[in-house]
Amino acid sequence: MEKWQGYLPDVDTIRQVHHVSGSYLGGHPIGIIAVDMGYPKLPGNVVNASTYSYPVLYKKVSFQIEQLFAGDPKLREMIVNAARELAADGVRAIVGACGYFAHFQKDVAAAVDVPVFMSSLCQLSMIKLGLRAEQKILVLCASGDSFNQDFLSKVNARMEDCIIQDVGSMESFAGIRWDGRSLDNGKLTDDLAALAARAVAEHPEVGAILLECSDLPPYAYAIQAATGLPVFDFISMIDWIEKSVVQKPYFGFF
Repeated sequence: MEKWQGYLPDVDTIRQVHHVSGSYLGGHPIGIIAVDMGYPKLPGNVVNASTYSYPVLYKKVSFQIEQLFAGDPKLREMIVNAARELAADGVRAIVGACGYFAHFQKDVAAAVDVPVFMSSLCQLSMIKLGLRAEQKILVLCASGDSFNQDFLSKVNARMEDCIIQDVGSMESFAGIRWDGRSLDNGKLTDDLAALAARAVAEHPEVGAILLECSDLPPYAYAIQAATGLPVFDFISMIDWIEKSVVQKPYFGFF
């Protein structure tokens, strides 16, 4: 339990702690493994630090995003090493900054001693639990061709619970999908909202929406406004994780 003694709620506790591990930095509850890509990262994006109300620590990995979509086993060592470096730097949990890091969920979880949630898709089973038996989850994803049962089994999810909607082929998403240097944010917002509304109209069995891509949380509000459904994304997951690893005392009266 010593690794949790770094949480110091008050001055009296600080005076009593004598065995806190030293590090050149501290106070980052969440470590994020992010692919080196240069397109604009808007507030709400997993790789925009202003998204969070708490500190996060990034670790960059460099490879072609298509390799991650395909789950290229050559990436495993690089991703695991990045996770180990974040854990050594004192983060309390590790996430990935792309839903397709799900390919390596089990590898990373086995390599470090902190909780690991490499993909927004880790939420699928929990979302399904909250729906009626006949309802499904609409998943908006950057590469629909990469989705299959083998892939989803890495996060203990089932294809039969999902309606998969590709966004990677949309013209307004091209700046992100192909690592461009410009982005028409207004058009992408409108296109994603319209796409989600159309998919929900075509599939009335949809009871919730999950945004696979780490670039999609900035559009969650518009998607919810267009569909009226619960929208889960990377940020809903990361906020949930942070609250579990950084518990705070409650104050009030009764």
